Amino acid sequence: MENHAPAVAVAALSKAFGATVAVDDVSFEIQAGTVHALLGENGAGKSTIVKLLSGLIEQDRGHIEVFGKPARLRTPRASHAHGIQTAFQEMTLVPDLTVLDNMLLPYAPVGITGTIRRRAAEARVREHLDTMGFDVDLHDEVGELDLAVQQKIEIARAIFRKPKILLLDEPTSTLAGRDVDWLGDVIARLKADGVTVVFISHRMPEVRAFCDHLTILRNGQHISTGAVSDFTDAEIIEKIIGRSIAQTFPARPARKEASSEEVFGISRLTAGEKLRDASLSLRKGEILGVAGLQGMGQLDLFMASFGMREIREGCIRIDGREVAITSPRDAIRPNIAMGLLPEDRKTEALFLKLTGRHNVSLPVVDRYGRGGVIDTARETKAVKRVFDRVEVDHRALWTRVGSFSGGNQQKIALAKWLFAESRILLLFDPTRGIDVGTKHELYVLMRAFTELGGSILFHSTEIPELVHLCDRAIVLYAGRVAAEIEADDLSEHNIMRAALGADTPGTEAVA
Repeated sequence: MENHAPAVAVAALSKAFGATVAVDDVSFEIQAGTVHALLGENGAGKSTIVKLLSGLIEQDRGHIEVFGKPARLRTPRASHAHGIQTAFQEMTLVPDLTVLDNMLLPYAPVGITGTIRRRAAEARVREHLDTMGFDVDLHDEVGELDLAVQQKIEIARAIFRKPKILLLDEPTSTLAGRDVDWLGDVIARLKADGVTVVFISHRMPEVRAFCDHLTILRNGQHISTGAVSDFTDAEIIEKIIGRSIAQTFPARPARKEASSEEVFGISRLTAGEKLRDASLSLRKGEILGVAGLQGMGQLDLFMASFGMREIREGCIRIDGREVAITSPRDAIRPNIAMGLLPEDRKTEALFLKLTGRHNVSLPVVDRYGRGGVIDTARETKAVKRVFDRVEVDHRALWTRVGSFSGGNQQKIALAKWLFAESRILLLFDPTRGIDVGTKHELYVLMRAFTELGGSILFHSTEIPELVHLCDRAIVLYAGRVAAEIEADDLSEHNIMRAALGADTPGTEAVA
């Protein structure tokens, strides 16, 4: 019987948080031994269902069956007992512990005396990672590793526990290139072994490459379930957002004479651990793309530009003049007026326990002070205007940011720098983990910002974004600028060719 029963069946499932109904009478099934995509906008109910299946929260109404048997998933341990493991987008790793210690939590093998058998445990973990084709030093502290490596550890730990059902909550939001291919191989092996995989993603190419079936949610309700091959991309997008997007990317403005006015530039910059001898020039009113495979120096470039990495050599220019940016305080000064959307919005861009109003006004709150007292009425009015501009609900004025979906959190993080009247935006993979509808809104905001005279330095792990949004792009390889590509030559082929080192003298392209 168990072999023919669905791996997961939810019936009339509902969950509310106060007045917000996150999951509303949802019913669908996930067939055993398949890869099943769970799709929807941020706030559609996907993460709530993952939390319900993971035992982090309990439903208000409805039923869950696992392999044909009723399941009461009141705690994570109850979920684990049913063979369910989860790799979360908001990672559950302990940053101050080693890779090995994180891999063993919370089920480290112990001996008769109650002590952990570390040598045997280390051998098991090493063997597991080798089997997955994942090379990492087990004694490194997790907090010191790149976000992509942390995500792979999160995934590897869930698989180390031998799940029957694996929940992958936006696993590729921090992965790119070969890491995504690595995950695809891992998923294929799990499926071959009979493991059921639930895959949450906003990236349609991955859904088509990895998944057999899909379920679409919207506003907490079930919209559709079926084979991936039964839907076109346009049909999926329309079901996800409830309307069609005729054009994913906003139309490029009519070609005009390129501005030669430099607002931001770097010369022979060496910073952090990976950026070496890099130079670029960002002009007024343009989007300059930054492409590169994971770990090629792009993070050091953005952090150094915002005063968050030590510059060992080279210089930064603002309006053609050399300046010293040694901290974010320097970067946001009115004569520089720079803002940064960092890699991880939840830990680096926002204070999740503060309201949207406090988050937005924080960098320049002194502008609304008088005699040491904040003029909250004037501050609130100004924040409300910028929330209208980025289309964030006014309840963000008094609601904690952590209560909002990832897409709205990213728009609040962007609103912070619009509120500060930034003229230069450093956007580091700003659409990571964002649904297709919110992506489109961010694209429109970016284009509107440059049409008003602002300038954007834009890194994305999604190459089509660079091709369709940027006026020019640079490509980093081994910490250096390997190529600069003008608008007429921007293509996925040309970007990937440079990203793999094919255009770099003295290197051999990566296969």
